[in-house]
Amino acid sequence: MGQGRYFLPCQCTDLGIEVSMSVQTPPSLLDLAGMHLLRDDDLAFSALEQLPVELFPPLFTEAFNGRHTNILKAMVQAWPFVRLPLGGLIDLPHVGPLQAVLEALDVLLVQKVCSRRCKLRVLDLRDTGHNFWSMWSRASAHRCTSSGRAPVPEPRSVTKQHVAPLKVFTDLSLKKRTLDNFLTYLLRWVEQRKASIHLCCKKLKISAMPMDNIVKVLSMVQLDCIQEVQVSCTWNLSTLATFAPFLGHMSNLQRLRLFPIQGSAFKKQEHDHVVQITSQFLRLGHLRDLHLESPSFLEGRLDQMLRCLTTTLDNLSITNCQLTESDLTHLSQCPNICQLKSLELNGVTLTDFNPELLQVLLEKVAATLQELYLDQCGIRSSQFEAILPALSRCSQLRSFSLCGNLLSMAVMEKMLRQTAGLSCLSQEWYPAPQESYSPQGVPLDGRLPQLQAELLEILRDLGQPRTVWLTFSPCPHCGDDICTHMEPIIYSCTNPA
Repeated sequence: MGQGRYFLPCQCTDLGIEVSMSVQTPPSLLDLAGMHLLRDDDLAFSALEQLPVELFPPLFTEAFNGRHTNILKAMVQAWPFVRLPLGGLIDLPHVGPLQAVLEALDVLLVQKVCSRRCKLRVLDLRDTGHNFWSMWSRASAHRCTSSGRAPVPEPRSVTKQHVAPLKVFTDLSLKKRTLDNFLTYLLRWVEQRKASIHLCCKKLKISAMPMDNIVKVLSMVQLDCIQEVQVSCTWNLSTLATFAPFLGHMSNLQRLRLFPIQGSAFKKQEHDHVVQITSQFLRLGHLRDLHLESPSFLEGRLDQMLRCLTTTLDNLSITNCQLTESDLTHLSQCPNICQLKSLELNGVTLTDFNPELLQVLLEKVAATLQELYLDQCGIRSSQFEAILPALSRCSQLRSFSLCGNLLSMAVMEKMLRQTAGLSCLSQEWYPAPQESYSPQGVPLDGRLPQLQAELLEILRDLGQPRTVWLTFSPCPHCGDDICTHMEPIIYSCTNPA
């Protein structure tokens, strides 16, 4: 046995394997057992009921990657875990790898009973479960059953038990005019087994798909599983009204984001659509985040939606639309926004509004507000001065943006001084002071650096670390609404040695 190499015979009688292990480079006994099983279908089928739990994931991975279809099907039918996170193992949307697993599930669903060893209740097709596969790969290599992460195998038994409806989880991103091959295949499979399958989706994204196809997909989904909805295509009001009844059945919805909705040319029809849409909020008992971009249909009707809110919102975003003073009054009086963490009103013109309305709104959320965005609202210096006392009481404020408004240097200095006590404030974006522009609204060469130096002196005088970004609007470099090419003003106070 030269050079320190020697071999130990080892027998694994339950699996019918006899191996020799090199001490210098010892392979895992479980790995050797798995390799042997993959070479012998008959042995694999007979051994599954006695196979150690920690061997299932790595053996499943090998069978899957090696396209050992028969063993793969048998392993699905004896899967000893509640969840099979298949999405973390395969490259969806390709149909081929999924087909063998679904065929194995068909056997369970048709028989309506499974072996006691089988715990499978959830097939997860989302891009999750990577930790599951890597954890069990380590468990099989190190036999870490004593750590509590590898459960003790169930007693051997051939007792049969009834199979509950199988939950199939997938994230839905509807972004084409027609359904892709994977989604078409999956929906057809689910449709043929409605009584035995619950198709679940937590995140629904719609960016480009005809409403007929959307209806077809949603009619097969357990709508009360959906927690997030994002519609990022431009719909007209009647299309949103068609979608609204589905929205109303998403009783566990937590986040809703709607992009531009075009109004109707007929006032009576528009009124009916708005009622149909806003009434669905009465059924959303878990809604926390509401983002509405360009909701022109809410102008003068915001109270209709606010009255239908049944939960206290964490985040509210209403952007790029016209609101009436009555709308802002109802918003400031709404009890469901009293604990807001984030408020965004970018692009809502506030030039002619009574600043007291915004002041009342800020006072209502002062104890909880962490983010406030008022970009391109047409706020004037006199209006901003009026809301400064309320702003300075927002003790939890972390992020604040006023880009695209026109404020004087004097008001900006007052703002920096009055917000100096907001210890959480770490991200600040402000418009370049009014003095940076010519009377024609053109940025003056060399003027902004002078004003930046003055603001830095103010920050030094206040003596607290702060980072402030100043932005031109529009950007003189690329014409964007907000300039993103500016260097921040950074003051970092240092303690004397």
